[in-house]
Amino acid sequence: MASFSTRRTRTTRMLAAGAVLGLAALSLSACSGDSSADASGDGNVGVSLIVKTTTNPFFVSMQDGAKKAAETSGVDLKLAAGKSDGDEATQIQAIENAISDGDKGILITPNGPSVVDALKKARDAGLYVIALDTPPDPADAADITFATDNFAAGEQIGQWTAEKLDGKKAVIGMVDLFDDKIVSVDYTRDQGFLTGMGIDAADDKVNGDEAKSGKYTGGKGGDYEIAGNQASQGAEDGGRTAMETLLAGNPDINVVYTINEPAAAGAYEALKAAGKEKDTLVVSIDGGCSGVSNVKQGIIDATAQQYPVKMAELGVEAITKLAETGEKPETTEGLDFFNTGSKLVTEEKMSGVESIDAAEASKICWGK
Repeated sequence: MASFSTRRTRTTRMLAAGAVLGLAALSLSACSGDSSADASGDGNVGVSLIVKTTTNPFFVSMQDGAKKAAETSGVDLKLAAGKSDGDEATQIQAIENAISDGDKGILITPNGPSVVDALKKARDAGLYVIALDTPPDPADAADITFATDNFAAGEQIGQWTAEKLDGKKAVIGMVDLFDDKIVSVDYTRDQGFLTGMGIDAADDKVNGDEAKSGKYTGGKGGDYEIAGNQASQGAEDGGRTAMETLLAGNPDINVVYTINEPAAAGAYEALKAAGKEKDTLVVSIDGGCSGVSNVKQGIIDATAQQYPVKMAELGVEAITKLAETGEKPETTEGLDFFNTGSKLVTEEKMSGVESIDAAEASKICWGK
């Protein structure tokens, strides 16, 4: 595991590099879906897009973009999705279907570790496998991943939080994704946030193993206390329940990290019901139009905006190029995936933390 300072330097550097490379790279449209339906019927390159769920607008935006990309790229695009975030069984069946249909490739946002064996089977059958948004574990279970550098995105909101605290004690509630399985997007965002705060995250693939109290070194530095970790399933109702549980254990929470914006919206409702919404910082990762609106309204104090349409565009283009020329995409230097970049969105700029405001973010948000 890299040291604290090395990890912080690496991810900051890679975030900037990923954003530049992402803009200079191939251009297309996006990906994701629900059920096994054809989105484009006239192409001759068969591709299955398998997302986590279509109850989250992030994946719906992927779906819409992928359809447009398929229309212009000569791709027969089939769509499938888990019934909920974490539904591995439906994704495994969709992978089996792609193999049976003789598809050229699979684009997938993996719902958990159980899909890895199915992805290996697909690759053994000659399909090109591209992960989107969530790198599988191990990363080489896919041929390449197009994703946000989730650790760096977590660092962005952690650095902003440390600056905003201005030396005050941080009593932190961690609203994560799962507590019954391990997926990379869950631990990289969580650990990135802690690292950005200046808290030693210990094992960077394990949520909740950091020291429960101590000093954070970000911003002016100060004392911190971890009130606990609760799973949200990445959903608004799960975020509310997680926040209610955290408050029951420690009513002094004044900082809330959330895995995504639906969970953040739910956490805010719990804080509001407890009369604590005005005195608590809520930070998140996503950058959807509803989340950006919540930043404008003060429901979310800062979020890291990511770009699902770009992920999908690059995925569709990569499989099309592979089918036509045999050319394979390359990862971002220093990472085991291609970084599609992120930007911090907040109405309160902090010294030394690069950000955009909600008005600017609304011009490039997804899920309109």
